[in-house]
Amino acid sequence: MADIPVRKSVRSRNDEIAAENRGRFREAGLCVVNMLSSPGSGKTSLLERTAAHMKDRLRILVIDGDVETERDADRLRKAGLEAIQIQTHGSCHLSAAMIAEQIATVDLSAYDLLLIENIGNLVCPSNYDLGEARRVVVASTTEGDDKPIKYPEAYHTADLCVLNKVDLLPYLPFDVAAFEAGARRAKAGLPILQTSCTTDSGVDAWCRWLDDQVRAAEA
Repeated sequence: MADIPVRKSVRSRNDEIAAENRGRFREAGLCVVNMLSSPGSGKTSLLERTAAHMKDRLRILVIDGDVETERDADRLRKAGLEAIQIQTHGSCHLSAAMIAEQIATVDLSAYDLLLIENIGNLVCPSNYDLGEARRVVVASTTEGDDKPIKYPEAYHTADLCVLNKVDLLPYLPFDVAAFEAGARRAKAGLPILQTSCTTDSGVDAWCRWLDDQVRAAEA
């Protein structure tokens, strides 16, 4: 029987570029957070609230990924953030090469925090390192409480889980305890914050977490 050649991982080149990105970020003392979620979880709304709380004291850049349109980046610019839009025209995730292309002409030392709003998808983005220091998975009460057990990799690779749209809990059959148990089944001890972009509940805690990450990157 002929030997079967062992090929490199299809993601190996992505991992190499991610390592290069990470080196550039560290050299600049820049905190980088990769945000994953399903479509419609409220990532952009959370970033708008982040702008309201933090834009006057932190220099924030957002790289926003979508299959089409520049709508989310336009929203963030109106909120007072600098935003770069990546349109993938079909790809279901951002790659390290896409990020490298965008930061090639950016003075990273001019920023304290880079937030990467990944494409709404809980499968592909969780498999691609972009060079980030921290990864956040944003869930919402409108998705159902079973998402962590259906898409465990997104939660397993996260450093923080944000449960958004908690103001809707009185109107939805959403079991918070079941959701949190599923998330911590995917990753033991995963921190979980509850937020509402409508009432601003929990946004302070989210911003404090970001502050902690920025201070760690600077150190």
